[in-house]
Amino acid sequence: MEALILSCGTGGGHNSAGKAVMEELVRRGHHAVMLNPYTLQSGRLAGKIDRIYISTVKKAPRVFGAVYKIGEAYRKLPGRSPVYYVNRGMVPAMAKYLRQHHFDVVIMPHLFPAEVLTNMKECGMQLPKTIYVATDYCCIPFTEETDCDAYIIPTQELTGDFSGRGIPRERIYPFGIPVLRGFSDTVMQEEAKHRLGLAPEKKYILISGGSMGAGGIGKMLHLLLTYTDKNSRVHPIVICGNNKKLYARLKRRYGKKVTVVGYTEQIVDYMKASCLYITKPGGLSSTEAAVCGVPLVHMPPIPGCETKNVRYFTGHGMSLACVVTKRGMRQVIGLLNDERTRAAMLDCQGKHIAKDAAVRICELAEEMAGEQGIREK
Repeated sequence: MEALILSCGTGGGHNSAGKAVMEELVRRGHHAVMLNPYTLQSGRLAGKIDRIYISTVKKAPRVFGAVYKIGEAYRKLPGRSPVYYVNRGMVPAMAKYLRQHHFDVVIMPHLFPAEVLTNMKECGMQLPKTIYVATDYCCIPFTEETDCDAYIIPTQELTGDFSGRGIPRERIYPFGIPVLRGFSDTVMQEEAKHRLGLAPEKKYILISGGSMGAGGIGKMLHLLLTYTDKNSRVHPIVICGNNKKLYARLKRRYGKKVTVVGYTEQIVDYMKASCLYITKPGGLSSTEAAVCGVPLVHMPPIPGCETKNVRYFTGHGMSLACVVTKRGMRQVIGLLNDERTRAAMLDCQGKHIAKDAAVRICELAEEMAGEQGIREK
């Protein structure tokens, strides 16, 4: 089977979901290509789109929240959204690429490529089978104006959210959000610490703002140190992702009090080595933590889909939502010292988060391409 995965770098979650599907496709003996569709028109355009999004999220999250609210309001109006028509400009480049390369299925963990291919369908163009993969615990604005052959959603509970927006129920597959196989590996905490060169006797609190290093990490760390400075057995680790300025600032300010890490391929080991994981409530990053099996604390969300992610996780006992205040930090420390509550949280994660989403997506892709059968939904 020849598979094309279309994603964008507006946050690391979409690409991570795409890589998880690609990993499973290759493991099953298929050939897969993953690309940002905007690079077909211009590498500069693709980079600009990603940078604008990332800059807005990092520097002006309230602006992002306002834009999301506008999207929610706009979807109530008749007709297509501006997002749909902007993506129409990508049709010639995408059509040319598909004429030059044969694919049996196109898998899209991002809305924008789904908009591009829907435009192509509207123009009467023949396309491979198309699969859209939602990476948040909600039906984000304008999903309903796409026309894909299948929609992968995070959980059965969201079927009504998607079908209520007009997505045909027979096209909805509640398989979960795909994550790389490494997150479900059984690795003991002691082994993970050994791999990372961490002290076996210490309790580690991992803090991350996703691939962009977004969120109130600095303030969160400052509050946390008021506790860890008095308890030498507890040590914070901060993952800054691609945020080089944050990495330099934290390294300069906190020195040996904190282990500061930039972009890393060892995120699984850092999760496994930690007693708590404090992070922004991205759909993909939260799912990775739950699949990995680490007690989870959500920092305040960027208004929009992250708000709904927090609501889903806290509502099912899978995370603690905290504000970045002294009171919030007392809640975090309380969870750190409450082994029973942390164990219950892990149990809830195991009950509500699918670990085999990538496998089931690939099985569906095989069925749609005529390769082999698929398990019952």
